Amino acid sequence: MAQSLFISTTEDNCGKSLVALGILELILRKTTKVGFFRPIIPSGNGKRDDDIDLIINYFGLKQNYDESFGLTSKQVNELLAYQSLDAILEKIISKYKQLETKCDFILCEDADYLGGSSAFEFELNTKIAKNLGCPILILGSAEGKSIEEAIHLVRISYDAYQNEDCQVMGIILNKASLEVVDVLKEKLIQELQKNAPILAVIPQNNTLSSPSVKDIVEQLGAEVLYGHQRLNNLATHYLVAAMQMQHAITRIQENTLVITPGDRGDMIIGMLQAHQSTNYPNLAGIVLSTGYKPEAAIASLIDGLRDVFPIISVAEDTYTTASLIHDVYSTITTENDEKIALCIQMFSQAVDLEKLETQIRDIQFTGMTPKRFTYNLVQQAKLQKKHIVLPEGTEPRILQATAILLAQDIVHVTLIGKKEEIAQVINREGIPLDIDTLNIINPVESEKFEQYVNTLYELRKGKGLTLELARDYAQDVSYFGTLMVYHGDADGMVSGAVHTTQHTIRPALQIVKTLPGFSIVSSVFLMCLEDRVLVYGDCAVNPNPTAEQLAEIAITSAETAIRFGIEPKIALLSYSSGASGKGEEVEKVRKATQIAKERRPDLKIEGPIQYDAAVDPEVAAQKMPGSQVAGQATVFIFPDLNTGNNTYKAVQRETGAIAIGPILQGLKKPVNDLSRGCTVPDIVNTVVITAIQAQD
Repeated sequence: MAQSLFISTTEDNCGKSLVALGILELILRKTTKVGFFRPIIPSGNGKRDDDIDLIINYFGLKQNYDESFGLTSKQVNELLAYQSLDAILEKIISKYKQLETKCDFILCEDADYLGGSSAFEFELNTKIAKNLGCPILILGSAEGKSIEEAIHLVRISYDAYQNEDCQVMGIILNKASLEVVDVLKEKLIQELQKNAPILAVIPQNNTLSSPSVKDIVEQLGAEVLYGHQRLNNLATHYLVAAMQMQHAITRIQENTLVITPGDRGDMIIGMLQAHQSTNYPNLAGIVLSTGYKPEAAIASLIDGLRDVFPIISVAEDTYTTASLIHDVYSTITTENDEKIALCIQMFSQAVDLEKLETQIRDIQFTGMTPKRFTYNLVQQAKLQKKHIVLPEGTEPRILQATAILLAQDIVHVTLIGKKEEIAQVINREGIPLDIDTLNIINPVESEKFEQYVNTLYELRKGKGLTLELARDYAQDVSYFGTLMVYHGDADGMVSGAVHTTQHTIRPALQIVKTLPGFSIVSSVFLMCLEDRVLVYGDCAVNPNPTAEQLAEIAITSAETAIRFGIEPKIALLSYSSGASGKGEEVEKVRKATQIAKERRPDLKIEGPIQYDAAVDPEVAAQKMPGSQVAGQATVFIFPDLNTGNNTYKAVQRETGAIAIGPILQGLKKPVNDLSRGCTVPDIVNTVVITAIQAQD
């Protein structure tokens, strides 16, 4: 039987997504066999449930949408018309039990409004939790309430569950104003510490509570006229612009959403100009009320602008529109990397995770899960904080990753670029960074620029580099960042989100250079599978390594594995195993294995070996009995780049594995390359890896 936890809310909009994200982030460090279940979801006229989509897609849970809920509210109401409540419970329990068969842990999230009274809804949730056998986590909201009111509501819920003999594991109050968080926590402990092991208060956060323009579009049924690519802009303030432009412009704040009639061409143009002006804050967008749309001349002007913020249209009058927007609630989707990271961070800071883990004590470890591995990496990076330079300072994904890295206090970061350009991107994208607290360097304005120019000249003058060319190269962000690492002004560099691999690696080879005793730079990917982490190399750098180079890649890959807590059992792959195969390629692998064993007799190395013999104990027993590596390999060395690159991508796509890398190895100081298609989590992981490589 799976372990479980049931999140029960005292009212709507308590912040269930934040709590669900935080809990599952913790549980997935222990087991990947995790499920998410909602007993009842709103019918929503065919619209999918936001929480289910967020949780199963963000965490990559091995369940489909239909497995994730028991019934829709429409189905419940139909059943209530001619059957008893027991029939509803039976159908919900049946769906839950089907999901339970493949899970070690299931997180349940209570039902939303079903079309009946709130008392009925709470009674139904109580019966569901009791019948599923789930311990309860009560979640309340402190928003707009006094301390006494907030405590009173969760106390009522607690007493109701106690009357039904349900186990209450914890009580969390969310959305508390910062000035009362400590007092509220103290009062909660005084009132309920004897009753629930887990007690926590999570503060209000404007980023989480502010809806995006996309939320407004979906909940109002608005038409998007312009700015489709900016719908994730957060609307933190609202302005009903019924006055003249010269008065309205004085009232805008950062991320204001302007509401104005659609025939106010002067307001549309004025707000577009204010948004582009450095003298006024950035706007979230414009909502055009009354159904009117910009006239042809205005529309033509907007069409000629680049990077326009969202302009959306609704049919309702201005007053009604403003009222409707006031009731729009914020959602979190898988595209909201900053919001998701912020939720997980806030949960971990407010809740005693060790105590929560103790309460969910029967979950057994099933190998090294991807979440546990990446969590361990972050903790390892924090033990000895390093300074990482990110040359692509104006790239939104880099800035989003920077926000996460700084918020979690993982590393020190330097961004390369012009401060005003970085500020524009931060404001435009709504990234939670304070430009005045960031460490930003514009190469040509740096006090160390001339020193770096002279260093580059001295290192490369033997290759024909002139002082003038050195000055040009030093202005390039990749070269400048690499020179920072060379001089010890940064411990490592991560680049490649918008630059090619060669743009990242070439300066490193010319300036940082390879470790003594090594002739090449190679790469590995850390492949986080469901229950273990493997090392694949080389999958990104060397097209067709020689036997000597292949041996070197095997040794450096083993060292990388050790650095990240993976016991190296090295398989040098080929199309045959042992002595059976013949041919130029298999001989290269055989020779490489011999060289590697001679250089590092302390390592467990096998080759040539086929992939199936390297990973499957049964195949290994037939093909290579007695091997210390066959059937249990952790480090896989591919004979060429073609094989390695295709294999890692095939495994990643077919198994859902997280591929961290490429991680460059063989350099004196860490420089790592990103894929130009990298995501924000990819960047965070690569920076963490780089920081660990830089540690003593």
